[in-house]
Amino acid sequence: MAENEVIEQNNNAMNMVMGANLEQVTKQLQAISNFQSVVQSNLKKDQDFGVIPGTQKPTLLKPGAEKIQMLFGVTSEYEEIERIQDYDKGFFAYTIRCTLSQNGTKITEGMGHCNTKEKKYIKQDPFTLANTCLKMAKKRAQIDATLTIASLSEVFTQDIEDLKDFAQQEQMETMNGNDAGNMKVTFGKHKGKTLAQIMKEEDGESYVKWLSDKAREEPMRKAASMVLNGGGTKNDSKPKKTEKDENLVTRYQLEEINKRANVIADANNMNVDDVIGAYKIKDIESIDKKTASDLIDRLNDKVDKLQKKDDQTQQEALFDRDKPPFADAKPVTISDDDLPF
Repeated sequence: MAENEVIEQNNNAMNMVMGANLEQVTKQLQAISNFQSVVQSNLKKDQDFGVIPGTQKPTLLKPGAEKIQMLFGVTSEYEEIERIQDYDKGFFAYTIRCTLSQNGTKITEGMGHCNTKEKKYIKQDPFTLANTCLKMAKKRAQIDATLTIASLSEVFTQDIEDLKDFAQQEQMETMNGNDAGNMKVTFGKHKGKTLAQIMKEEDGESYVKWLSDKAREEPMRKAASMVLNGGGTKNDSKPKKTEKDENLVTRYQLEEINKRANVIADANNMNVDDVIGAYKIKDIESIDKKTASDLIDRLNDKVDKLQKKDDQTQQEALFDRDKPPFADAKPVTISDDDLPF
C-alpha cells in the first residue's frame, strides 16, 4: 500500500513537470535570479546581513528581512502557536507563526521558536527573559518566512541570533599572536587602540593584565593573555619575551616600586635611585618578579613607619610643652536652672 502511494506521488510529480510551460518557467526562474541580485545589491553588510567565517552563505538579519518585505510590498502577521510560562521552574518558551500577505492574499509563512534554556540565556535570570524570548521567536518566524520569497534561502541562511557567539567561538579557535596584538579596545581610556599599542604605553602592561582577568568578552581576555605572553608584538618596538624574560619584573611592579621610593625619597631629601640603591639594586629593570615583590614589601614597611612618625609629629605639635593645654582655664559654675528644657 505504501509502495503504491509512493509510485502515485512520483507519477503526479512527473505529470506536473510534463505539463509545465517551460517558457514560462524559464522566465520565472530568470525573474527570481534578477530579484535575488537586486536584493543582494541593496542590502548592507553587518546591518542587513552578517557574514560568519567558515559558512557558505551570509546570515539574514532582522533589518534585512524588513527591507526585503518592503521591496515586495508584503505585510506580516503573527500568530502565537505555543506559549509556556512556568514561573515555578523559571522556564519560558514561545512558538510563533509569521504569515506574509500581499493585498490580502497569503504569500507564505514561517515558524520561529525560542526558550530560556537556549545556550545564550542559560546563565541569565529567566524571569527577565520572557519578553526577550517572545520577540526572538517572532523575529525568527519573520526571517523564516522572508527567506521563502523568491527562493532567497539560496542567497541567505536562516538568521542565527547568536551570530556574535558563533563569531566569538570561531575567533577564539583561530586567534594567533598577530590577531591578538591587533585587537582593538572599544571602551575606557585606551578606546580605539590595539592591544599592541597599549603595551607601549607607560601603564600598558598593567592595563592589559587587567583586561586578561576582567574583560567581559572572552576573546578579549584571551587576546590580552596572549599579548602579555609575547604574542602580537612581533612588529612592535618591544622585543618578544623569552622564557627567561617571563621572570623579569613587570611594569606594574616597577610602578609600585617607584611610587613607594618617591615617598621615602621626599621624606629624606634623597632621589629615587639612591633609595633603591640602598637595597643594593643597580638596575631595577633587570631584577626578577620575586625580588621585585620582596622590595615592594620592604618599601611598604618603610612608608608605614614614615606615616606613623608623621602622625606622631603632628600629634605632638598640637601641644606646647612649655604651656600645657588648659593652663589658663578658669572654673565655671554650671547650672541647669535656666535651661529651656
